[in-house]
Amino acid sequence: MTIEKRKELRLEKEKPVLEAFFAWLESLNPVKNTRLDKAVTYVRNQKETAITYLEDGRCSFSNNLSENAIRPFTVGRKNWLFSDSVKGAEASSIVYSIVEMAKVYGLNIYEYLKYILERRPDKSWDDEKLSELAPWSEKLQHLKNRI
Repeated sequence: MTIEKRKELRLEKEKPVLEAFFAWLESLNPVKNTRLDKAVTYVRNQKETAITYLEDGRCSFSNNLSENAIRPFTVGRKNWLFSDSVKGAEASSIVYSIVEMAKVYGLNIYEYLKYILERRPDKSWDDEKLSELAPWSEKLQHLKNRI
């Protein structure tokens, strides 16, 4: 589905639901400083964000995709407590970043890591040469996952 089609469907089907929901919220008068009052105030303050969701087909109403993307990090978090050194922790963060960027650009992770390690970049490489190893580089399109 295209971004424009998604936006059109949201405005048609979801906008009336959100408008009714916020109208209902405005009709509430919870007792001050109660949990309900805090919850209603919080949601009322999110109205602008919800409207933005309707107007941009790229937005997601939930953060489920983000949550799923960071799950490997949260699972590994306890293991990182046992990094023997700051350099070891930095190395882990670099590897995780490389792997996640490869995922975003649809590269085969194993092949991408192999490609990088075979070329072994070092401090003498300039930005132009390093950019050839970036996951968005045209030279790496042959490493894309084929579905």
